[in-house]
Amino acid sequence: MEADLVIGLALAGITLGIVEGVKPGPLLTTVIKETLTNGFKGGIRAASAPFFTDGPLILFSIFMAGYIADQPLLFCGIAVLGAIFLTRMGMECFNPEIPEIDATDVDLTQSLKKGILTNLLNPNAYIFWLLIGGPLMATAADSEPIAPFAYAISFLVSIVLVKITIAYFFSKAQVNLSSDRYLLTLKICGFAMFIFAGSFLFKAYDLWQNGL
Repeated sequence: MEADLVIGLALAGITLGIVEGVKPGPLLTTVIKETLTNGFKGGIRAASAPFFTDGPLILFSIFMAGYIADQPLLFCGIAVLGAIFLTRMGMECFNPEIPEIDATDVDLTQSLKKGILTNLLNPNAYIFWLLIGGPLMATAADSEPIAPFAYAISFLVSIVLVKITIAYFFSKAQVNLSSDRYLLTLKICGFAMFIFAGSFLFKAYDLWQNGL
């Protein structure tokens, strides 16, 4: 087993999971709503949605990773699109659209269901796995089959844990989406996105220079 590849992809999964976990979006809004209306347990249920919604996307991405690795031209194109998407994500971290949290319209008994539905209807989840997860896993799919699973598992665990942590702080009224600390965290995540975007462009350039 090539431990370096496994650890490297696991760290990439953790980093991207943290970024996706703190970035404002439909699922984070749902997590906060459920926390404010149904307490910390409601927030946990909503935050757990990726465990249920991302499974098919992960399996498809892992399957595609092996195929992409053998198709340099396709890999190059997807890497460029992924870099563009990551750059957009990074820019959003510097100028986030802070959602309005109205806690009065939430069904107290449907936290997990609402989280799952929100994630299933979020197009960014599909784009993320196809343009980011796929290429990252493709870099190691041939040489170390375990590495893609390390990425997928570490990403899922980290994004859920981050959202649960945010739910906890909201349940204790210790944080809000407009706080300086939260906005600083977003900016750090934005820089991380730019770094990943650069690595994707470098991979695309390397494939192009080597004649695909």
